[in-house]
Amino acid sequence: MKRSRSLVLSLVTALAATLGAAWVALPAYAAGPTASFVKTADWGSGWEGKYTITNGGTSTINGWSLAFDLPSGTTLGSYWDALLTSAGQRHTFTNRSWNGAIAPGASVSFGFLASGSGSPSGCQLNGASCGGGTPPTTPPPTTAPPTTPPPTTPPPTNPPTGDLPKHLLTGYWHNFDNPAVELRLRDVPTEYDLVAVAFAEATSTPGALTFGIDPGLAASLGGYTDADFTNDVRTLHSRGKKVILSVGGETGRVTVNDAASATVFADTAAALIARYGFDGIDIDLENGLNPTYMAQALRALRAKVGSSLIIAMAPQTIDMQNPAGGYFKLALDIKDILTVVNTQFYNSGAMLGCDQNAAYGQGTVNFIVALACIQLEAGLRPDQVGLGLPAGPGAAGGGIVAPSVVNAALDCLARGTNCGSFRPPRTYPGIRGAMTWSVNWDVSNGNSFARTVAPHLDTLP
Repeated sequence: MKRSRSLVLSLVTALAATLGAAWVALPAYAAGPTASFVKTADWGSGWEGKYTITNGGTSTINGWSLAFDLPSGTTLGSYWDALLTSAGQRHTFTNRSWNGAIAPGASVSFGFLASGSGSPSGCQLNGASCGGGTPPTTPPPTTAPPTTPPPTTPPPTNPPTGDLPKHLLTGYWHNFDNPAVELRLRDVPTEYDLVAVAFAEATSTPGALTFGIDPGLAASLGGYTDADFTNDVRTLHSRGKKVILSVGGETGRVTVNDAASATVFADTAAALIARYGFDGIDIDLENGLNPTYMAQALRALRAKVGSSLIIAMAPQTIDMQNPAGGYFKLALDIKDILTVVNTQFYNSGAMLGCDQNAAYGQGTVNFIVALACIQLEAGLRPDQVGLGLPAGPGAAGGGIVAPSVVNAALDCLARGTNCGSFRPPRTYPGIRGAMTWSVNWDVSNGNSFARTVAPHLDTLP
């Protein structure tokens, strides 16, 4: 989650490669990582070809996509085929739509659509539109409506414990001041079932957490103390609501990279839970995490607090594209104690869905459903999957949708109705619900998100 919401989609990294038997970085790029670029396959149905870039350096390459100038009078296919047989070519990669990373020795693939004009506008990187171009104009393939109802995911054999609603509305509360309206915790609208307090902060000790009411927020509210906040947690409890402490955010630098920091994390988190009355923890680490030691920390925390501990996660879209990724791996590794994963389906470029056939643009029912489907088909239970969307203007740099779009995505996943052109392979009546960044932005925009989505959740199976 972002405090300021000024979005920087990615870093810019220059890569150099020569095309031939030997890969020699050009002098200007000698200090940076290197990568090999090869054509690996011919694709049919309008694709010029499949290309793979392999990180041949010793450090991770972060945030990139392909940009180039097409010589006059050449076609896209002939241009790239010529490059592949020419030595000494330099290729510069800059990213405007995909913020992933390539580890040393790892590879990613992309392809080009043959548009006939030689334009790079059809460039695709891992299925998503490359920076410097626009997504393909050809719409994603439409799945014909099924002649029989889609199969239904059976209910979980180990349903979540506690007294949370079956379908849950989560909202983040700002412990800071920004252009959104400032709120005391007790003023969170009653439609929210689960309130995530943003954020716990890091200390100089690895893994350690600290929390207190932000002085800027206290001043904006005309005085608001830790004691006031603690009383407000009790007030929300009296209304049947749950309050959890979120760790991280855009600027969060909490690090749990070894057994010692995992223990410190669990100890300090447990102390904050006891002091303020929090019901659980939310992991929103947008600057990387170690799934092995974070899982160790969360299991240790649950052992201290008990089985009622709520464990939520709020990964970005790129973090939940593949079960082998760190965030996704963490979710699967703690599946037996995990409450819900509210992926941020915004501030993202186009992404592949679980069909692996098309890049879906953010801000659409297709995007939300197709990406949620990855998690649902790759190991998480439906009751562990929530849809995270912005609460309206000001809340995000991209991917803002009307609350009715959130409801349509929930319907598509739970019932197989109100879908776009993408339809999931089955329905998931147990889909957990929705999350929004943030309560403050929702109140700033007239409470439209909560007032639209919360009553709709009550209609789901």
